[in-house]
Amino acid sequence: MISTQDYSLLPDIKTLQTISKAISVLDAILSQEWEYRYYSYNNKWSDDEEFFEMRNGSGDQMLILFSQNGCVINGFAHEYQQQSKQELTVNLPSVFDEFIFGEPVNSIGTTFCLWTTEHKNWQKGQLQNYEDNSEEMLNIFDGNPQTYIDWATEYFGERIPLEAVTKIYNGQTLTKEMVFTIVAELEDWEQLKADLDEIGYPYSFQ
Repeated sequence: MISTQDYSLLPDIKTLQTISKAISVLDAILSQEWEYRYYSYNNKWSDDEEFFEMRNGSGDQMLILFSQNGCVINGFAHEYQQQSKQELTVNLPSVFDEFIFGEPVNSIGTTFCLWTTEHKNWQKGQLQNYEDNSEEMLNIFDGNPQTYIDWATEYFGERIPLEAVTKIYNGQTLTKEMVFTIVAELEDWEQLKADLDEIGYPYSFQ
């Protein structure tokens, strides 16, 4: 299980980004109403930055910044005691300061923080308390499509096929046929196109 106790299991930046996009695509298909989604991705966060968000609707959030300088993960679990942010971010590269100490992260809060400026080599600050709900948030990044299926079955009440999820995890161009293996019908195709454009995921709905 991936957590702040064993973050060596976190994938490299590119794989993390691919999974982040995949689960955001799946959420966009399963819930066309943004406020009910768990995962979302914005590939136009800024000129050279992309952004992933997890929010469970109960106060827990995880924000991830992908930039030319690397990647940083901010997690907040509202039911867990917050440690000093200065301790959690000891040795945090200054290139991430604006994100971690600015908005919206600053207002949300921080119970764990992980970062890397390399291909992988994830790092953390001084973590005194491992009760931070990081395993619950980070385990979706294990790279196993079944992990998302198990979660979606519980959250959305939908049992979706492994084959379709695997194709999206692999970045295969999304087609109407693939969408209809996940949901029986889709209300707004233009909305899905807009979501996919924001995520930066290929599709062909001809």
